[in-house]
Amino acid sequence: MDEKTYTPDEVAAIFQISKHTVYELIKRGELQAFKIGNKMRIEHAELERFKENMKAPAKKQPAEQTSPVTNTNIPIRLSGSHDFLVEHFAKQAARDLNLQIQPSFIGSLEGLMMLYRGQSDIAAVHLLDPASQEYNLPFIHQLFVYESIMVVRLAVREQGFIVAKGNPKSILDFTDLTRKDIHFINRQKGAGTRFLLDSKLSSYGIGPSKINGYGNEEWNHLSAASYISRGIADVTFGIHSAASHLGLDFVPVAKEQFDLVFRYTAENKHSLTELIQYLQSASFKDSLHDLEGYSIEDLGKIIYQTEELE
Repeated sequence: MDEKTYTPDEVAAIFQISKHTVYELIKRGELQAFKIGNKMRIEHAELERFKENMKAPAKKQPAEQTSPVTNTNIPIRLSGSHDFLVEHFAKQAARDLNLQIQPSFIGSLEGLMMLYRGQSDIAAVHLLDPASQEYNLPFIHQLFVYESIMVVRLAVREQGFIVAKGNPKSILDFTDLTRKDIHFINRQKGAGTRFLLDSKLSSYGIGPSKINGYGNEEWNHLSAASYISRGIADVTFGIHSAASHLGLDFVPVAKEQFDLVFRYTAENKHSLTELIQYLQSASFKDSLHDLEGYSIEDLGKIIYQTEELE
């Protein structure tokens, strides 16, 4: 029996918000949707997940004494790439540290630019520099010259081809994407996955015009993978965990470094220090489950920090 799905109008009515807001949530990757033709649909399970994530963290009972001046009442803005571990970290930290964390999943590049412009406090990134083949740091060194920055490793992720169960069309490498019988779903410009894909295609000498569906873009891994699960497309490029979530097969291609970039200010310093300590804690590591496609061996490792933070 097929799971119930909703239109953006129906979701807007459920949450008593405008249809425009629903489309913005989908565009930012905060609400996952798929298309049938040119119509957008949201699954019931995704609606329940979204409602659960939107619940305010339970307030802790006030302590007998008030802590010294802290900035825990100031929301911490997290921008960048969507990832299941990032989502889990934000939710767990908000609950356990009694912090307000506002995620905006808009892609690695735009998330890093928001951090650079002072519009967020943390960026979640996995950007491959084509020249050096190094992740994240080349972009960070170019953008952040005078700011107080700390880069902390979250995980190493597997990226590859997400295909139907049994890989019926035998998609094994990038040359298969150029076949006439293959329909592809891409990620949006600025996504770290798109950076990696384009770098690989360039190394194979494959131009975008050779791939049927290269111009069809989705804003997160699950939205792209849902095309495969519904038989609308044959393959997308994404993370192993997205394939596992939808019961699809996965052909590994590369491993990438996924980092959190913290930008310190006078207002957020206390909260960011707490968040990094929490990320490095045994209790957070113990809360992680279903890690197929992830390596957390370096979870919490400081990859880079500016001199004033050393």
